[in-house]
Amino acid sequence: MQFHLQHPAMRKIVELKERGFAEKDLYDFAPQDFEDAMDSYRRVLEIAGEVCGDVIAPNAEGVDQEGPRVVNDHVEYASGTVRNLKAIVDAGLSGLTLPRKYNGLNFPLVCFVMANEMVARADAGFENIWGLQDCAETLNEFASEELKAKYLPLVSAGATCAMDLTEPDAGSDLGAVMLKATWSEERQTWLLNGVKRFITNGDGDVSLVLARTEEGTTDARGLSMLVYDKRDGGVKVRRIENKMGIKGSPTCELVFTNAPAQLVGDRKMGLIKYVMSLMNAARLGIGAQSVGTCEAAYREALKYAAEREQFGKPIIRFAAVSEMLFNMKAKLQGARALLYETTRFVEIYKQYGHISHERSLEGDERKEMKFYNRLADGFTPLVKLFSSEYANQLAFDAIQIHGGSGFMKDYPCERLYRDARIMNIYEGTSQLQVVAAINAVTKGTFMEQIARYAEEEYAAPMQAIVETLKDLTAKYEAMIAHVEEGDKQVAGFKDFHARRLVETAGHIIISYLLARQAGEDGQYADSARVYAKLATGKIAEAYTYIMNSTTDDVELFKKVEALA
Repeated sequence: MQFHLQHPAMRKIVELKERGFAEKDLYDFAPQDFEDAMDSYRRVLEIAGEVCGDVIAPNAEGVDQEGPRVVNDHVEYASGTVRNLKAIVDAGLSGLTLPRKYNGLNFPLVCFVMANEMVARADAGFENIWGLQDCAETLNEFASEELKAKYLPLVSAGATCAMDLTEPDAGSDLGAVMLKATWSEERQTWLLNGVKRFITNGDGDVSLVLARTEEGTTDARGLSMLVYDKRDGGVKVRRIENKMGIKGSPTCELVFTNAPAQLVGDRKMGLIKYVMSLMNAARLGIGAQSVGTCEAAYREALKYAAEREQFGKPIIRFAAVSEMLFNMKAKLQGARALLYETTRFVEIYKQYGHISHERSLEGDERKEMKFYNRLADGFTPLVKLFSSEYANQLAFDAIQIHGGSGFMKDYPCERLYRDARIMNIYEGTSQLQVVAAINAVTKGTFMEQIARYAEEEYAAPMQAIVETLKDLTAKYEAMIAHVEEGDKQVAGFKDFHARRLVETAGHIIISYLLARQAGEDGQYADSARVYAKLATGKIAEAYTYIMNSTTDDVELFKKVEALA
Protein backbone atom coordinates (compact mmCIF):
# COMPACT_ATOMS: atom_id res chain seq x y z
CA MET A 1 0.00 0.00 0.00
CA GLN A 2 2.87 2.36 0.77
CA PHE A 3 4.11 1.68 -2.75
CA HIS A 4 0.80 2.71 -4.31
CA LEU A 5 0.49 5.69 -1.98
CA GLN A 6 3.77 6.96 -3.43
CA HIS A 7 2.59 6.71 -7.06
CA PRO A 8 3.55 9.82 -9.11
CA ALA A 9 -0.13 10.49 -9.88
CA MET A 10 -0.75 11.19 -6.19
CA ARG A 11 0.61 14.72 -6.58
CA LYS A 12 -2.00 15.52 -9.20
CA ILE A 13 -4.72 13.78 -7.19
CA VAL A 14 -3.90 15.74 -4.03
CA GLU A 15 -3.78 19.05 -5.91
CA LEU A 16 -7.23 18.38 -7.39
CA LYS A 17 -8.72 17.14 -4.12
CA GLU A 18 -7.36 20.06 -2.11
CA ARG A 19 -8.10 22.66 -4.83
CA GLY A 20 -4.58 24.00 -4.49
CA PHE A 21 -4.77 23.77 -0.66
CA ALA A 22 -7.43 26.47 -0.54
CA GLU A 23 -8.65 25.37 2.91
CA LYS A 24 -5.31 25.51 4.73
CA ASP A 25 -6.33 28.73 6.53
CA LEU A 26 -9.93 27.64 7.20
CA TYR A 27 -9.38 24.37 9.07
CA ASP A 28 -6.65 23.52 11.55
CA PHE A 29 -6.37 19.98 10.18
CA ALA A 30 -6.29 20.94 6.49
CA PRO A 31 -2.86 20.28 4.92
CA GLN A 32 -0.54 23.14 4.06
CA ASP A 33 1.07 21.45 1.08
CA PHE A 34 1.52 18.09 -0.67
CA GLU A 35 4.00 16.70 1.87
CA ASP A 36 1.72 17.67 4.75
CA ALA A 37 -1.22 15.95 3.05
CA MET A 38 0.74 12.76 2.44
CA ASP A 39 1.88 12.71 6.05
CA SER A 40 -1.76 12.95 7.18
CA TYR A 41 -2.78 10.10 4.89
CA ARG A 42 -0.04 7.82 6.23
CA ARG A 43 -0.86 8.59 9.84
CA VAL A 44 -4.59 7.94 9.43
CA LEU A 45 -3.98 4.76 7.43
CA GLU A 46 -1.64 3.55 10.18
CA ILE A 47 -4.44 4.13 12.68
CA ALA A 48 -6.82 2.21 10.40
CA GLY A 49 -4.34 -0.66 10.27
CA GLU A 50 -4.08 -0.72 14.06
CA VAL A 51 -7.87 -0.83 14.47
CA CYS A 52 -8.08 -3.63 11.91
CA GLY A 53 -5.30 -5.64 13.53
CA ASP A 54 -6.17 -5.03 17.18
CA VAL A 55 -9.99 -5.00 17.09
CA ILE A 56 -11.68 -6.09 13.85
CA ALA A 57 -9.55 -9.15 13.01
CA PRO A 58 -9.74 -10.65 16.54
CA ASN A 59 -13.53 -10.21 16.46
CA ALA A 60 -14.00 -11.84 13.05
CA GLU A 61 -14.49 -15.45 14.12
CA GLY A 62 -16.92 -14.52 16.91
CA VAL A 63 -18.95 -12.30 14.59
CA ASP A 64 -19.10 -15.10 12.01
CA GLN A 65 -20.51 -17.46 14.65
CA GLU A 66 -22.89 -15.05 16.38
CA GLY A 67 -24.13 -13.02 13.41
CA PRO A 68 -26.80 -10.30 13.47
CA ARG A 69 -30.46 -10.91 14.33
CA VAL A 70 -33.83 -9.22 14.01
CA VAL A 71 -35.20 -7.69 17.22
CA ASN A 72 -38.46 -5.71 17.14
CA ASP A 73 -38.36 -5.41 13.33
CA HIS A 74 -34.82 -4.03 13.26
CA VAL A 75 -31.26 -5.38 13.01
CA GLU A 76 -29.23 -6.00 16.11
CA TYR A 77 -25.57 -6.48 15.21
CA ALA A 78 -23.35 -9.18 16.66
CA SER A 79 -21.52 -7.95 19.76
CA GLY A 80 -18.18 -7.96 17.91
CA THR A 81 -19.64 -5.78 15.17
CA VAL A 82 -20.78 -3.26 17.79
CA ARG A 83 -17.23 -3.13 19.14
CA ASN A 84 -15.86 -2.73 15.62
CA LEU A 85 -18.14 0.21 14.88
CA LYS A 86 -17.22 1.93 18.14
CA ALA A 87 -13.52 1.48 17.43
CA ILE A 88 -13.91 2.89 13.92
CA VAL A 89 -15.82 5.94 15.14
CA ASP A 90 -13.46 6.52 18.06
CA ALA A 91 -10.53 6.43 15.63
CA GLY A 92 -12.18 9.06 13.42
CA LEU A 93 -12.37 6.80 10.37
CA SER A 94 -15.86 7.84 9.25
CA GLY A 95 -16.48 10.35 6.48
CA LEU A 96 -12.99 9.67 5.15
CA THR A 97 -13.53 11.27 1.72
CA LEU A 98 -16.24 13.81 2.61
CA PRO A 99 -15.56 17.56 2.54
CA ARG A 100 -14.36 19.23 5.73
CA LYS A 101 -17.41 21.47 5.90
CA TYR A 102 -19.42 18.30 6.58
CA ASN A 103 -16.90 17.18 9.23
CA GLY A 104 -15.18 14.80 6.82
CA LEU A 105 -11.44 14.31 6.36
CA ASN A 106 -11.45 15.23 2.65
CA PHE A 107 -9.09 12.34 1.86
CA PRO A 108 -8.65 11.04 -1.69
CA LEU A 109 -10.54 7.96 -2.84
CA VAL A 110 -7.18 6.14 -2.94
CA CYS A 111 -6.98 6.34 0.86
CA PHE A 112 -10.56 5.13 1.28
CA VAL A 113 -9.87 2.13 -0.96
CA MET A 114 -6.74 1.34 1.06
CA ALA A 115 -8.69 1.48 4.31
CA ASN A 116 -11.35 -0.73 2.69
CA GLU A 117 -8.72 -3.27 1.75
CA MET A 118 -7.38 -3.40 5.30
CA VAL A 119 -10.83 -3.72 6.84
CA ALA A 120 -11.67 -6.54 4.41
CA ARG A 121 -8.46 -8.37 5.23
CA ALA A 122 -9.50 -8.24 8.89
CA ASP A 123 -13.15 -9.19 8.25
CA ALA A 124 -14.78 -9.09 4.80
CA GLY A 125 -18.25 -9.07 6.36
CA PHE A 126 -17.55 -5.96 8.41
CA GLU A 127 -16.12 -4.23 5.33
CA ASN A 128 -19.63 -4.41 3.88
CA ILE A 129 -20.93 -2.32 6.77
CA TRP A 130 -18.08 0.18 7.03
CA GLY A 131 -17.43 0.44 3.30
CA LEU A 132 -21.00 1.46 2.51
CA GLN A 133 -20.21 4.95 3.73
CA ASP A 134 -19.31 5.54 0.08
CA CYS A 135 -23.08 5.98 -0.43
CA ALA A 136 -22.46 9.43 1.04
CA GLU A 137 -20.29 10.23 -1.97
CA THR A 138 -23.36 9.86 -4.20
CA LEU A 139 -25.19 12.33 -1.96
CA ASN A 140 -22.19 14.65 -2.07
CA GLU A 141 -22.14 14.48 -5.85
CA PHE A 142 -25.83 14.77 -6.68
CA ALA A 143 -27.95 15.86 -3.68
CA SER A 144 -29.11 19.38 -2.89
CA GLU A 145 -27.13 21.48 -0.44
CA GLU A 146 -29.95 21.04 2.08
CA LEU A 147 -29.73 17.24 1.93
CA LYS A 148 -25.95 17.27 2.05
CA ALA A 149 -25.99 19.50 5.13
CA LYS A 150 -28.42 17.10 6.81
CA TYR A 151 -26.91 13.71 5.98
CA LEU A 152 -23.19 14.06 5.35
CA PRO A 153 -22.30 15.17 8.91
CA LEU A 154 -24.22 12.10 10.15
CA VAL A 155 -22.02 9.82 8.08
CA SER A 156 -18.90 11.65 9.26
CA ALA A 157 -20.10 10.98 12.83
CA GLY A 158 -20.41 7.25 12.16
CA ALA A 159 -23.91 6.73 10.73
CA THR A 160 -24.10 3.51 8.70
CA CYS A 161 -25.44 3.44 5.14
CA ALA A 162 -27.24 1.17 2.70
CA MET A 163 -28.24 1.21 -0.94
CA ASP A 164 -31.70 -0.28 -1.36
CA LEU A 165 -31.84 -1.39 -4.98
CA THR A 166 -32.73 -5.07 -5.42
CA GLU A 167 -36.27 -6.47 -5.19
CA PRO A 168 -37.68 -10.02 -5.21
CA ASP A 169 -38.51 -9.68 -8.92
CA ALA A 170 -35.69 -7.29 -9.86
CA GLY A 171 -32.20 -8.64 -9.28
CA SER A 172 -29.65 -7.58 -11.88
CA ASP A 173 -32.49 -6.13 -13.96
CA LEU A 174 -32.94 -2.98 -11.90
CA GLY A 175 -35.12 -1.45 -14.60
CA ALA A 176 -37.86 -3.76 -13.30
CA VAL A 177 -37.87 -2.17 -9.82
CA MET A 178 -41.45 -1.52 -8.66
CA LEU A 179 -41.14 -0.13 -5.10
CA LYS A 180 -43.48 2.84 -5.30
CA ALA A 181 -42.74 6.43 -4.33
CA THR A 182 -45.80 8.69 -4.05
CA TRP A 183 -45.74 12.41 -3.33
CA SER A 184 -47.80 13.38 -0.28
CA GLU A 185 -49.16 16.91 -0.43
CA GLU A 186 -50.29 16.62 3.16
CA ARG A 187 -46.87 15.62 4.52
CA GLN A 188 -44.83 17.42 1.83
CA THR A 189 -42.62 14.39 1.30
CA TRP A 190 -42.35 11.24 -0.79
CA LEU A 191 -43.78 8.06 0.72
CA LEU A 192 -42.26 4.69 -0.11
CA ASN A 193 -44.25 1.47 -0.28
CA GLY A 194 -43.07 -1.99 -1.31
CA VAL A 195 -40.40 -4.61 -0.65
CA LYS A 196 -36.64 -4.69 -1.12
CA ARG A 197 -34.58 -7.88 -0.89
CA PHE A 198 -30.91 -8.85 -0.55
CA ILE A 199 -30.09 -5.41 0.88
CA THR A 200 -26.62 -5.29 2.42
CA ASN A 201 -26.75 -3.63 5.84
CA GLY A 202 -30.41 -3.05 5.04
CA ASP A 203 -31.22 -1.44 8.38
CA GLY A 204 -28.55 1.25 7.96
CA ASP A 205 -29.06 4.72 9.38
CA VAL A 206 -29.08 6.40 5.94
CA SER A 207 -30.36 4.59 2.86
CA LEU A 208 -30.38 5.46 -0.82
CA VAL A 209 -33.51 3.90 -2.31
CA LEU A 210 -34.31 3.26 -5.97
CA ALA A 211 -38.06 3.71 -6.38
CA ARG A 212 -40.69 4.28 -9.06
CA THR A 213 -41.91 7.87 -8.92
CA GLU A 214 -43.65 7.98 -12.30
CA GLU A 215 -47.15 6.52 -12.31
CA GLY A 216 -47.84 4.00 -15.08
CA THR A 217 -44.22 3.36 -16.05
CA THR A 218 -42.51 -0.03 -16.09
CA ASP A 219 -39.01 0.79 -17.31
CA ALA A 220 -35.91 2.66 -16.14
CA ARG A 221 -37.32 6.03 -17.14
CA GLY A 222 -39.81 5.91 -14.29
CA LEU A 223 -37.21 5.43 -11.54
CA SER A 224 -35.76 8.02 -9.18
CA MET A 225 -33.30 8.00 -6.30
CA LEU A 226 -34.46 8.95 -2.81
CA VAL A 227 -32.76 9.15 0.58
CA TYR A 228 -34.41 7.59 3.64
CA ASP A 229 -33.61 8.36 7.27
CA LYS A 230 -34.07 5.39 9.61
CA ARG A 231 -35.17 7.75 12.39
CA ASP A 232 -38.30 8.63 10.40
CA GLY A 233 -39.67 5.07 10.60
CA GLY A 234 -41.83 3.23 8.09
CA VAL A 235 -39.41 0.40 7.30
CA LYS A 236 -39.36 -3.01 8.96
CA VAL A 237 -36.81 -5.77 8.57
CA ARG A 238 -38.82 -8.84 7.63
CA ARG A 239 -35.82 -11.15 7.91
CA ILE A 240 -32.05 -11.47 7.65
CA GLU A 241 -30.91 -13.94 5.00
CA ASN A 242 -29.09 -17.03 6.26
CA LYS A 243 -25.98 -16.79 4.10
CA MET A 244 -23.01 -19.01 3.34
CA GLY A 245 -20.50 -16.31 4.22
CA ILE A 246 -19.97 -12.66 5.24
CA LYS A 247 -22.33 -13.60 8.05
CA GLY A 248 -21.61 -10.53 10.16
CA SER A 249 -23.09 -8.33 7.44
CA PRO A 250 -26.92 -8.34 7.70
CA THR A 251 -28.50 -8.98 4.29
CA CYS A 252 -32.09 -7.91 4.74
CA GLU A 253 -35.54 -8.15 3.28
CA LEU A 254 -37.25 -4.83 3.95
CA VAL A 255 -40.91 -3.81 3.97
CA PHE A 256 -41.64 -0.12 3.29
CA THR A 257 -44.97 1.22 4.55
CA ASN A 258 -45.45 4.93 3.90
CA ALA A 259 -41.79 5.49 4.70
CA PRO A 260 -40.93 9.18 4.21
CA ALA A 261 -38.05 9.95 1.85
CA GLN A 262 -36.56 12.87 -0.05
CA LEU A 263 -35.64 13.10 -3.70
CA VAL A 264 -31.97 13.05 -4.66
CA GLY A 265 -31.23 15.02 -7.81
CA ASP A 266 -33.71 14.90 -10.68
CA ARG A 267 -36.72 12.66 -11.13
CA LYS A 268 -36.47 9.83 -13.66
CA MET A 269 -32.65 9.75 -13.40
CA GLY A 270 -32.46 7.22 -10.56
CA LEU A 271 -31.18 4.25 -12.56
CA ILE A 272 -29.80 6.03 -15.58
CA LYS A 273 -27.48 8.35 -13.66
CA TYR A 274 -27.37 7.89 -9.90
CA VAL A 275 -27.39 4.10 -9.57
CA MET A 276 -24.66 3.90 -12.20
CA SER A 277 -22.55 6.14 -9.97
CA LEU A 278 -23.43 4.05 -6.93
CA MET A 279 -22.65 0.78 -8.68
CA ASN A 280 -19.28 1.96 -9.99
CA ALA A 281 -18.31 3.00 -6.47
CA ALA A 282 -19.60 -0.31 -5.11
CA ARG A 283 -17.60 -2.27 -7.70
CA LEU A 284 -14.46 -0.45 -6.65
CA GLY A 285 -15.39 -1.29 -3.07
CA ILE A 286 -15.76 -4.98 -3.92
CA GLY A 287 -12.41 -4.76 -5.67
CA ALA A 288 -10.86 -3.58 -2.40
CA GLN A 289 -12.79 -6.21 -0.43
CA SER A 290 -11.58 -8.91 -2.82
CA VAL A 291 -7.94 -7.80 -2.67
CA GLY A 292 -8.14 -7.72 1.14
CA THR A 293 -9.50 -11.27 1.07
CA CYS A 294 -6.70 -12.29 -1.34
CA GLU A 295 -4.15 -10.90 1.11
CA ALA A 296 -5.73 -12.72 4.05
CA ALA A 297 -5.89 -16.03 2.16
CA TYR A 298 -2.29 -15.74 0.96
CA ARG A 299 -1.02 -14.91 4.46
CA GLU A 300 -2.89 -17.84 6.01
CA ALA A 301 -1.57 -20.24 3.36
CA LEU A 302 1.99 -18.96 3.66
CA LYS A 303 1.97 -19.20 7.45
CA TYR A 304 0.58 -22.74 7.47
CA ALA A 305 2.95 -23.96 4.74
CA ALA A 306 5.95 -22.68 6.69
CA GLU A 307 4.81 -24.35 9.93
CA ARG A 308 3.31 -27.63 8.74
CA GLU A 309 5.85 -30.45 8.39
CA GLN A 310 5.42 -33.62 6.36
CA PHE A 311 8.07 -36.24 5.52
CA GLY A 312 10.55 -34.38 7.72
CA LYS A 313 10.34 -30.89 6.24
CA PRO A 314 7.93 -27.91 6.00
CA ILE A 315 5.49 -28.34 3.14
CA ILE A 316 6.55 -24.95 1.74
CA ARG A 317 9.71 -26.71 0.54
CA PHE A 318 7.70 -29.02 -1.74
CA ALA A 319 7.61 -27.68 -5.30
CA ALA A 320 3.87 -28.26 -5.69
CA VAL A 321 3.14 -26.06 -2.69
CA SER A 322 5.74 -23.37 -3.37
CA GLU A 323 4.42 -22.98 -6.92
CA MET A 324 0.91 -22.47 -5.56
CA LEU A 325 2.20 -19.80 -3.19
CA PHE A 326 4.11 -17.97 -5.93
CA ASN A 327 1.02 -18.01 -8.15
CA MET A 328 -1.12 -16.76 -5.25
CA LYS A 329 1.27 -13.90 -4.57
CA ALA A 330 1.40 -12.91 -8.25
CA LYS A 331 -2.39 -12.86 -8.52
CA LEU A 332 -2.68 -10.90 -5.27
CA GLN A 333 -0.17 -8.26 -6.33
CA GLY A 334 -1.63 -8.16 -9.83
CA ALA A 335 -5.14 -7.58 -8.53
CA ARG A 336 -3.87 -4.88 -6.19
CA ALA A 337 -1.97 -3.15 -9.00
CA LEU A 338 -5.14 -3.12 -11.12
CA LEU A 339 -7.21 -1.90 -8.15
CA TYR A 340 -5.09 1.18 -7.50
CA GLU A 341 -4.57 1.97 -11.17
CA THR A 342 -8.35 1.96 -11.56
CA THR A 343 -8.81 4.01 -8.40
CA ARG A 344 -6.47 6.69 -9.74
CA PHE A 345 -8.45 6.88 -12.98
CA VAL A 346 -11.75 7.16 -11.10
CA GLU A 347 -10.29 9.69 -8.64
CA ILE A 348 -9.10 12.14 -11.29
CA TYR A 349 -12.32 11.87 -13.28
CA LYS A 350 -14.47 12.38 -10.17
CA GLN A 351 -12.47 15.38 -8.96
CA TYR A 352 -12.93 17.15 -12.28
CA GLY A 353 -16.64 16.42 -11.93
CA HIS A 354 -16.73 18.10 -8.51
CA ILE A 355 -14.73 21.06 -9.80
CA SER A 356 -17.15 21.47 -12.71
CA HIS A 357 -19.92 22.17 -10.17
CA GLU A 358 -17.82 24.99 -8.70
CA ARG A 359 -16.61 26.60 -11.93
CA SER A 360 -16.42 26.02 -15.65
CA LEU A 361 -13.64 23.65 -16.65
CA GLU A 362 -10.92 24.84 -18.99
CA GLY A 363 -10.64 23.14 -22.37
CA ASP A 364 -7.69 20.99 -21.30
CA GLU A 365 -9.51 20.04 -18.09
CA ARG A 366 -12.63 18.93 -19.98
CA LYS A 367 -10.46 16.87 -22.32
CA GLU A 368 -8.65 15.26 -19.39
CA MET A 369 -11.92 14.57 -17.56
CA LYS A 370 -13.28 12.80 -20.64
CA PHE A 371 -10.06 10.81 -20.99
CA TYR A 372 -10.14 9.54 -17.41
CA ASN A 373 -13.89 8.94 -17.52
CA ARG A 374 -13.36 6.60 -20.45
CA LEU A 375 -10.61 4.72 -18.62
CA ALA A 376 -12.66 4.55 -15.41
CA ASP A 377 -15.64 3.10 -17.28
CA GLY A 378 -13.50 0.35 -18.78
CA PHE A 379 -11.27 -0.46 -15.83
CA THR A 380 -13.95 -0.50 -13.10
CA PRO A 381 -15.70 -3.69 -14.31
CA LEU A 382 -12.29 -5.14 -15.15
CA VAL A 383 -10.98 -4.78 -11.60
CA LYS A 384 -14.21 -6.13 -10.14
CA LEU A 385 -13.99 -9.16 -12.46
CA PHE A 386 -10.35 -10.02 -11.80
CA SER A 387 -10.12 -9.25 -8.10
CA SER A 388 -13.30 -11.14 -7.17
CA GLU A 389 -12.32 -14.17 -9.24
CA TYR A 390 -8.86 -14.15 -7.68
CA ALA A 391 -10.35 -13.85 -4.19
CA ASN A 392 -12.18 -17.10 -4.87
CA GLN A 393 -9.11 -18.77 -6.35
CA LEU A 394 -6.80 -17.76 -3.50
CA ALA A 395 -9.33 -18.77 -0.84
CA PHE A 396 -9.66 -22.14 -2.62
CA ASP A 397 -5.89 -22.58 -2.77
CA ALA A 398 -5.47 -21.59 0.88
CA ILE A 399 -7.71 -24.47 1.90
CA GLN A 400 -5.86 -26.83 -0.44
CA ILE A 401 -2.54 -25.92 1.18
CA HIS A 402 -4.06 -26.53 4.61
CA GLY A 403 -5.22 -29.95 3.44
CA GLY A 404 -7.83 -31.63 5.61
CA SER A 405 -7.31 -29.02 8.33
CA GLY A 406 -8.54 -26.34 5.94
CA PHE A 407 -11.90 -28.07 5.73
CA MET A 408 -12.34 -27.60 9.47
CA LYS A 409 -13.51 -24.47 11.25
CA ASP A 410 -10.32 -24.46 13.30
CA TYR A 411 -8.55 -22.28 10.74
CA PRO A 412 -9.60 -18.87 9.30
CA CYS A 413 -9.22 -20.09 5.71
CA GLU A 414 -12.55 -21.92 6.02
CA ARG A 415 -14.31 -18.61 6.75
CA LEU A 416 -12.35 -16.83 4.02
CA TYR A 417 -13.48 -19.44 1.51
CA ARG A 418 -17.13 -18.89 2.43
CA ASP A 419 -16.75 -15.11 2.47
CA ALA A 420 -15.06 -14.98 -0.93
CA ARG A 421 -17.81 -16.86 -2.76
CA ILE A 422 -20.14 -13.87 -2.89
CA MET A 423 -17.57 -11.48 -4.30
CA ASN A 424 -17.91 -12.50 -7.94
CA ILE A 425 -21.71 -12.49 -7.56
CA TYR A 426 -22.92 -9.33 -5.84
CA GLU A 427 -22.71 -5.81 -7.24
CA GLY A 428 -22.89 -7.45 -10.64
CA THR A 429 -21.76 -11.01 -11.37
CA SER A 430 -18.56 -11.69 -13.28
CA GLN A 431 -20.72 -12.30 -16.33
CA LEU A 432 -22.24 -8.82 -16.01
CA GLN A 433 -18.78 -7.28 -15.55
CA VAL A 434 -17.86 -8.78 -18.91
CA VAL A 435 -20.96 -7.19 -20.45
CA ALA A 436 -19.90 -3.85 -18.95
CA ALA A 437 -16.27 -4.18 -20.04
CA ILE A 438 -16.69 -5.50 -23.60
CA ASN A 439 -17.29 -1.97 -24.94
CA ALA A 440 -13.79 -1.07 -23.79
CA VAL A 441 -12.58 -3.90 -26.03
CA THR A 442 -14.59 -3.04 -29.13
CA LYS A 443 -14.15 0.74 -28.78
CA GLY A 444 -10.41 0.42 -28.31
CA THR A 445 -10.11 1.75 -24.75
CA PHE A 446 -8.09 -1.22 -23.50
CA MET A 447 -5.93 -1.41 -26.63
CA GLU A 448 -5.11 2.30 -26.46
CA GLN A 449 -4.09 2.01 -22.80
CA ILE A 450 -2.04 -1.12 -23.51
CA ALA A 451 -0.21 0.87 -26.20
CA ARG A 452 0.54 3.58 -23.61
CA TYR A 453 1.95 0.98 -21.23
CA ALA A 454 4.09 -0.46 -24.04
CA GLU A 455 5.62 2.97 -24.68
CA GLU A 456 6.75 3.43 -21.07
CA GLU A 457 10.29 2.69 -19.93
CA TYR A 458 10.94 -0.53 -18.03
CA ALA A 459 13.90 -1.81 -16.03
CA ALA A 460 16.35 -4.02 -17.93
CA PRO A 461 15.26 -7.27 -16.18
CA MET A 462 11.68 -6.61 -17.37
CA GLN A 463 12.51 -6.14 -21.06
CA ALA A 464 11.93 -9.81 -21.89
CA ILE A 465 8.47 -9.60 -20.30
CA VAL A 466 7.67 -6.43 -22.25
CA GLU A 467 8.61 -8.15 -25.51
CA THR A 468 6.40 -11.10 -24.57
CA LEU A 469 3.53 -8.71 -23.85
CA LYS A 470 3.93 -7.08 -27.25
CA ASP A 471 3.59 -10.52 -28.86
CA LEU A 472 0.52 -11.23 -26.73
CA THR A 473 -0.94 -7.87 -27.77
CA ALA A 474 -0.56 -8.84 -31.42
CA LYS A 475 -2.50 -12.03 -30.68
CA TYR A 476 -5.11 -9.96 -28.86
CA GLU A 477 -5.55 -7.73 -31.92
CA ALA A 478 -5.96 -10.80 -34.12
CA MET A 479 -8.57 -12.19 -31.72
CA ILE A 480 -10.56 -8.95 -31.81
CA ALA A 481 -10.44 -8.82 -35.61
CA HIS A 482 -11.61 -12.45 -35.89
CA VAL A 483 -14.49 -11.87 -33.46
CA GLU A 484 -15.61 -8.65 -35.14
CA GLU A 485 -15.64 -10.39 -38.51
CA GLY A 486 -17.62 -13.31 -37.07
CA ASP A 487 -20.10 -10.92 -35.47
CA LYS A 488 -20.86 -9.46 -38.89
CA GLN A 489 -21.85 -12.93 -40.07
CA VAL A 490 -23.91 -14.05 -37.10
CA ALA A 491 -25.32 -12.02 -34.23
CA GLY A 492 -23.97 -13.13 -30.89
CA PHE A 493 -20.46 -14.10 -32.00
CA LYS A 494 -18.95 -11.20 -30.04
CA ASP A 495 -21.06 -11.98 -26.97
CA PHE A 496 -19.97 -15.62 -27.14
CA HIS A 497 -16.29 -14.66 -26.97
CA ALA A 498 -16.64 -11.55 -24.79
CA ARG A 499 -15.16 -13.04 -21.65
CA ARG A 500 -12.11 -14.37 -23.50
CA LEU A 501 -11.48 -10.93 -24.98
CA VAL A 502 -11.98 -9.04 -21.72
CA GLU A 503 -9.79 -11.43 -19.74
CA THR A 504 -7.07 -11.27 -22.37
CA ALA A 505 -7.00 -7.48 -22.04
CA GLY A 506 -6.88 -7.81 -18.25
CA HIS A 507 -3.98 -10.28 -18.30
CA ILE A 508 -1.92 -8.00 -20.54
CA ILE A 509 -2.72 -4.90 -18.48
CA ILE A 510 -1.91 -6.55 -15.14
CA SER A 511 1.36 -7.91 -16.54
CA TYR A 512 2.38 -4.43 -17.66
CA LEU A 513 1.47 -2.95 -14.29
CA LEU A 514 3.57 -5.51 -12.42
CA ALA A 515 6.49 -5.04 -14.83
CA ARG A 516 6.28 -1.29 -14.25
CA GLN A 517 6.26 -1.78 -10.49
CA ALA A 518 9.22 -4.15 -10.67
CA GLY A 519 11.27 -1.35 -12.21
CA GLU A 520 10.60 0.85 -9.20
CA ASP A 521 10.70 -1.80 -6.50
CA GLY A 522 12.52 -5.10 -6.94
CA GLN A 523 10.13 -7.03 -4.71
CA TYR A 524 7.64 -7.15 -7.61
CA ALA A 525 10.03 -8.72 -10.11
CA ASP A 526 9.18 -12.32 -9.19
CA SER A 527 5.45 -11.62 -9.34
CA ALA A 528 5.84 -9.88 -12.70
CA ARG A 529 7.63 -12.93 -14.14
CA VAL A 530 5.17 -15.41 -12.65
CA TYR A 531 2.11 -13.45 -13.71
CA ALA A 532 3.42 -12.94 -17.25
CA LYS A 533 3.81 -16.73 -17.58
CA LEU A 534 0.30 -17.30 -16.25
CA ALA A 535 -0.98 -14.66 -18.67
CA THR A 536 0.84 -16.27 -21.58
CA GLY A 537 -0.83 -19.60 -20.87
CA LYS A 538 -4.30 -18.11 -20.45
CA ILE A 539 -4.02 -16.00 -23.59
CA ALA A 540 -2.69 -18.92 -25.63
CA GLU A 541 -5.76 -20.91 -24.60
CA ALA A 542 -8.13 -18.04 -25.49
CA TYR A 543 -6.31 -17.41 -28.80
CA THR A 544 -6.53 -21.06 -29.86
CA TYR A 545 -10.22 -21.21 -28.96
CA ILE A 546 -11.18 -17.97 -30.71
CA MET A 547 -9.10 -18.39 -33.85
CA ASN A 548 -10.54 -21.88 -34.37
CA SER A 549 -14.06 -20.76 -33.60
CA THR A 550 -16.67 -20.47 -36.34
CA THR A 551 -20.18 -19.13 -36.50
CA ASP A 552 -21.38 -22.72 -36.07
CA ASP A 553 -20.20 -22.55 -32.43
CA VAL A 554 -22.63 -19.74 -31.72
CA GLU A 555 -25.49 -21.53 -33.45
CA LEU A 556 -24.78 -24.60 -31.30
CA PHE A 557 -24.95 -22.66 -28.05
CA LYS A 558 -28.14 -20.93 -29.14
CA LYS A 559 -29.73 -24.38 -28.78
CA VAL A 560 -29.31 -24.19 -25.00
CA GLU A 561 -33.07 -23.96 -24.49
CA ALA A 562 -33.35 -27.48 -25.86
CA LEU A 563 -31.44 -28.69 -22.81
CA ALA A 564 -34.17 -27.55 -20.43
